[in-house]
Amino acid sequence: MSALGTVFEGCRAEGRAALVTYLTAGFPDNATSRDAATAVVEAGADIVEVGVPYSDPLMDGPVIQDAADRALAGGFHVRDLLGNVEAVAAAGGVPVVMSYWNPILRYGPDAFARDLAAAGGAGLITPDLIPDEAGQWRTAADEHGIAPIFLVAPSSTDARLATTAAACRGFVYVASTMGVTGARTSVGTGARTLVERTRAVTDLPLCVGLGVSTREQAAEVATFADGVIVGSALVRTLGDGVASGAGLAPLRELTVELAAGVRRG
Repeated sequence: MSALGTVFEGCRAEGRAALVTYLTAGFPDNATSRDAATAVVEAGADIVEVGVPYSDPLMDGPVIQDAADRALAGGFHVRDLLGNVEAVAAAGGVPVVMSYWNPILRYGPDAFARDLAAAGGAGLITPDLIPDEAGQWRTAADEHGIAPIFLVAPSSTDARLATTAAACRGFVYVASTMGVTGARTSVGTGARTLVERTRAVTDLPLCVGLGVSTREQAAEVATFADGVIVGSALVRTLGDGVASGAGLAPLRELTVELAAGVRRG
C-alpha cells in the first residue's frame, strides 16, 4: 500500500478525516520553512503539502503570494524544496508537493519525479495541469511511484469529474470554491455538494481545500470529506510568529486546533 493509502486507511480506522497542511517552501527562509514542516507533523498533520514558490500563480491568494514572493526574493530554488520533503518524511508525516507546471517542466518531469521519490515524497498536486495534457508527467510519476493529484472544482461537469478522478492516485483535491486560496469566514455550501458528486465517480479519498482556517471549519468539512486541507491560515500564522518573535509556537497551536477539529467531525 502507498504512503497516502496508509494515511487514509489509518484515519478511517480512527473514524476521522486526515489533516492536510500546506506550507510554502523557503518561507520565511529555507531553514525555518523546514522547521515549520516538522512542527506541523509533530502537532498532528497527517499529510504536508510542500508548496513551490512561483512568480505567476493562478489560484494562490494574497497570503501565499506574499510568502512565495519572499521565498523567491530570498533565493529559493526548486531543488531546495527537496530538503522540506525530507524534513516532513523524517518527522513521520507524508509529504506531497504542490506546484504549478512550469517549474516541474524546467526541472525535467522524469528527474523531478525521481528526486521527489528519493526524498520521500508521495505525490504531486498540479493546479494548472489537467489530466488531458499530463501524459508526460503521468508516465514519469508512474515510473517513480509518485501519485499524480489533480483538482476538481464546482465548475467541473460530471464527465470531467470522472476523467479527472480516474487520472488521480492517492487522493482527489476538491477545490471547494471558485477563486483563489485564503481563509474564509465560512465553508461554502458547494463543498459538500461537490464531494457528493465526486464520490459518485471514484473510490479515492476526497480532500477539500480552499477556505478552511479554524477548528470549527475543519470539523465541519471532516463530516463529509476524507481530508481537510488548510493553507493560508497556517502560512499567515507562521509569518506572524516569526515577525513577532513567537517563532513556531503559534503555528503549532493552530495545527493542534485543526487536528482536534478533524477528530471531532
